[in-house]
Amino acid sequence: MTGDSGSQDSSDPSGAAPAGYELARKALEDARSAARAAGKSVGQGRSSPTRRRTRRTGWSGAGPDERDPQPLGRLAGGIARSRGWQPKIGEGTVFGAWAQIVGPDIAGHAEPTVLRDKVLHITAESTAWATQLRLIQAQILAKIAAQVGNGVVTTLRITGPKAPSWRKGDRHVSGRGPRDTYG
Repeated sequence: MTGDSGSQDSSDPSGAAPAGYELARKALEDARSAARAAGKSVGQGRSSPTRRRTRRTGWSGAGPDERDPQPLGRLAGGIARSRGWQPKIGEGTVFGAWAQIVGPDIAGHAEPTVLRDKVLHITAESTAWATQLRLIQAQILAKIAAQVGNGVVTTLRITGPKAPSWRKGDRHVSGRGPRDTYG
């Protein structure tokens, strides 16, 4: 052995050259002592009070988020509301789902014709059906409001079937004339 003790680790009793992990440990201890001399907190790792972890706000957690996939119906409804299409969609729903709204019995004998200014015009198959529908008008309005929404239809205008036209030619008498029992 030579008398040079600077090249050997003092903790190694065999006097052999220090191993790789011993060099790493010595370098870590030197760095810690230099940090202590500079007044820094040493040996705390990630839980150090000087270095805090901030939560990333760009990631969503396990719960629902506005960036999660949405059902197509909800997205379409949001677009329709934002662009002002809701009244026209309500009108289309009244005509498209008429049989589901009022039931197959009424739908078989009456059909909606026009929705103008929140007044739904319904043409019945006969005057008897028109009278019956006028009697249950409030129930039909409630069913429409439940299915489509309030305010789309506020009034029903129920008429019977169209009477045959007896008018032939250019000349005629104004008014209903002798055939006033229709409708």
